Amino acid sequence: MHLADVIRLRTVPQAGLLMALTQRCPLSCAHCSTDSSPTAPQHSADPLRRLVSTFTAAAHPELIFMSGGEPLLRPDLVAELATAARAAGTRSALLSGMFFARRSMPAAIRRAVSTLDHFSASLDVFHEREVARSDALRALAAVLDLVPAVSLHVTSSDEEYLAEVLAQVRRRFGDRVPVLVARVRPTGRATSFVADPTEVVDPGPCEFANWPLVDYDGTVYACSRQSLVRRHRPGHLVLGHAARDSWAALSAAAQAQPVLRSVRALGALETARRSGAPACDGVCQTCVALPADAAVPERVADLSRQLVGGLRPQQLARRWGAGEHSGLVELGWVR
Repeated sequence: MHLADVIRLRTVPQAGLLMALTQRCPLSCAHCSTDSSPTAPQHSADPLRRLVSTFTAAAHPELIFMSGGEPLLRPDLVAELATAARAAGTRSALLSGMFFARRSMPAAIRRAVSTLDHFSASLDVFHEREVARSDALRALAAVLDLVPAVSLHVTSSDEEYLAEVLAQVRRRFGDRVPVLVARVRPTGRATSFVADPTEVVDPGPCEFANWPLVDYDGTVYACSRQSLVRRHRPGHLVLGHAARDSWAALSAAAQAQPVLRSVRALGALETARRSGAPACDGVCQTCVALPADAAVPERVADLSRQLVGGLRPQQLARRWGAGEHSGLVELGWVR
């Protein structure tokens, strides 16, 4: 499953399910958006297993995307969830910080990686303080022999650094490894050195509200901005819990809320403006403060959803901040 296909699915409500397997991570990256650490609490995996067990041929997401913390700290769980999901027709992807690259790949991680349909590795100046770039790229070459599709997520605002890394990746892998370039955002530990933008720009339709997120404790949110929704827990963004709700029920709940449909289609700022709700200092802060009845006519939402859904993956990557590097998400992609 190519990176471009994953990005296209991000425009489709409930096409994917994000699963945070653990908040633990052996790395201590300065920009970590989830503030993960080696000693973070470890929750039971039972709710995750139970939720995936409710996938059926008639009701399942097209993709589960596993992250953390570092999801490969629980390799047996990764393999179990990916295998169970595939039985219902759901593919699997995972994002790793490549902690295992500092030595030969452990057998348990090799087994887990081989069950995936897509493997994404994080690479940036912060990760390189923990895992050498040469080690990460060497391990990625080994992963290419195990997984049908591989990609890199490179986070940086330094164009000189990006040019150096991207050139090295192309020399080594050619078009086999597409790249999603992102900017460091003021979330998690990065809030200590990245400021919120002073000017609030309306990004329009919100893809962050398309896929539900299962948090570490099993709570299922309608937004993938993990730290934000966990902190505020607004009613319209809490869908249920993996320990008691099925995928069919969670998907139905996400579809049923008018405010969510409006945010997905038009964005939080436009939803607030059209419904008369107050706008706050930022886009996400405005969404958190929306009342449950804030919505716009469905015909307007449908039109906006169709416009975003028709964008190419590189156009979507540009919306997310990839800039001139947005075309790298389509490297080697066969439509």
